[in-house]
Amino acid sequence: MRWVVAILLVFSAVFAVFCVPASAVTPPSIKHVWVITLENEAADTTFGSGSPAHYLNDTLRKQGVFVPNYYGTGHASLDNYVAMVSGQGANPMTQADCPLYIDVVPGTIGLAGQSYGAGCVYPAAVKTIADQLEAKGLTWKGYMQDMGNDLTREAATCAHPKLNHQDNTEAATAKDNYATRHNPFMYFHSIIDEPSCATSVVPLPPLVNDLATEATTPNFSFITPSLCEDGHDAPCADGRPGGLVSADTFLKTWVPRIMASPAYKSGMIVVNFDESDTADASACCGEQPNPGGSPRPGISGQGGGRTGAVVLSPFTAGGTVSTVAYNHYSLLRSLEDAFGLGHLGFAAADGLVPFGTDIYNAPAAPAPTTTTTRPTSAAGEVLAATGGDGPAAGLVLTALALVVVHSRRRVARRDTP
Repeated sequence: MRWVVAILLVFSAVFAVFCVPASAVTPPSIKHVWVITLENEAADTTFGSGSPAHYLNDTLRKQGVFVPNYYGTGHASLDNYVAMVSGQGANPMTQADCPLYIDVVPGTIGLAGQSYGAGCVYPAAVKTIADQLEAKGLTWKGYMQDMGNDLTREAATCAHPKLNHQDNTEAATAKDNYATRHNPFMYFHSIIDEPSCATSVVPLPPLVNDLATEATTPNFSFITPSLCEDGHDAPCADGRPGGLVSADTFLKTWVPRIMASPAYKSGMIVVNFDESDTADASACCGEQPNPGGSPRPGISGQGGGRTGAVVLSPFTAGGTVSTVAYNHYSLLRSLEDAFGLGHLGFAAADGLVPFGTDIYNAPAAPAPTTTTTRPTSAAGEVLAATGGDGPAAGLVLTALALVVVHSRRRVARRDTP
């Protein structure tokens, strides 16, 4: 009996140490990600039959995975951008697009890793995916179209208003269509207080040279078109049509450059929208409000509406559709998983689903990592959970050997005259 107890204890130890539930999918070996965020369109408008975004709706959908059930997380713009890089929920000032560039006060971190209070510049303790990447020795950049076009409005790099001052980039001019509120990195002291901000948050043109080699391509690139070419303004301050027409032109210029780059062979492009039109405040994915912020992230509802998205990668199959619902927190979690990072804010929410085989659906993508669901025995269940090798498997085999030896000894004692 003592042998049986000892063996059961070994099995229990194996389960306790090694049988951590496996995720449904191990992300493929993605080394480079480009997120291109456009503005303020409903999924049915962008991806409907009458869409003026022919390149996005036709060409790119045929080359990647269409995600019709991708949702914004709030209204208006800024709270969505903040969510994408930090997992922070909306507060009244981020919902208002931060016309006055002020700190989040009190800024204490509470439930779900949320920073409580109102304001829009988060304390240094609130981290972003950029901070996570740097801590792991990986690289990132924000590429902001038109930033620095008019140096009387904003700096050439790491451009944001002075603290406690009005944001004078809220409206475009004929010369400069940069908007601070579409540059999420400018709202975190962990970034703007560092000298590296000047080399990490830059205008769009340097992207051309950065794409020349895999070594010079950041692991994570966040690309924000100007107020004209992200589709926000229509018409634009300089006379261009704006809306989806100009947004489509931007994609037609830049997506082929990224796809032709050496880094794309191990890369992924996500084309999404910050929010739907303000009449749609629907949400998905169990989205919850910041307990210390705004009770309704979408002002009239819990979300930022259904926008749709397209994902392109050598790890995706062109012309396919994922009906799984995702939002900005899902995206952040997916990127963190791809780079082997922890989960920030609401990206760590229980039950939040990251990209799976619905997205990583190309033949070259790795198969799902799952545990055996129908073991033939308790021992088989333990061995299956170890993957069949490694230290856990060794413990299992040792325990099985003890069972066999003890059984033989009992039989031998019974057979002895």
